[in-house]
Amino acid sequence: MRLFVAVVPPEPALAELAAAVAPLHRFPGAERLRWTEAAGWHFTLAFLGEVDASLLPGLTERLERAAHRHPAHELRFAGGGRFGDRVLWVGAEGDRTALRDLARSAAAGARRAGVPVDDTRAFRAHVTLARAARHIDLRPYADALAGFTGRAWSVERLVLMRSHLPGSGVPGERPRYESVGEWPLREPGPRRSG
Repeated sequence: MRLFVAVVPPEPALAELAAAVAPLHRFPGAERLRWTEAAGWHFTLAFLGEVDASLLPGLTERLERAAHRHPAHELRFAGGGRFGDRVLWVGAEGDRTALRDLARSAAAGARRAGVPVDDTRAFRAHVTLARAARHIDLRPYADALAGFTGRAWSVERLVLMRSHLPGSGVPGERPRYESVGEWPLREPGPRRSG
């Protein structure tokens, strides 16, 4: 199974972001980008890659523990950016420290369950909006999103996701994602002992 750990924003926040992204589809060259779909938008906390099914019980136990150690917190979609001229993304404002800490715990839990995690890159809260197969200047797209700030929403769950990659050869086919497990974060406030 190809797995990753994520935070999935609520539907109203996704709809608001979709409305902000829609005008970008009319930019010159936009047809050459592979746009992601709102139904698949998420913040990846830890990419796990191919995971043997025998490791799933230990992995889910560790992720549940990680979720319960971290409080629910607020985020909002904000700003735009790019990784070179290959990936267009929207960022986040709010308690990004809590999100980063949650990402670290998810990765550590996966490692303890025997799942190798590539965490050589520093965590950067972002949602991928589009990818370029060949050179396209993504600066105008990122600039258009620079002033975007969405409504605040509460991060309340840690989600283990399975990705099904396109394999049918159908042009424009996108990856599909399904939840394998979800765990609530603890209520905000002082950390409970025990």
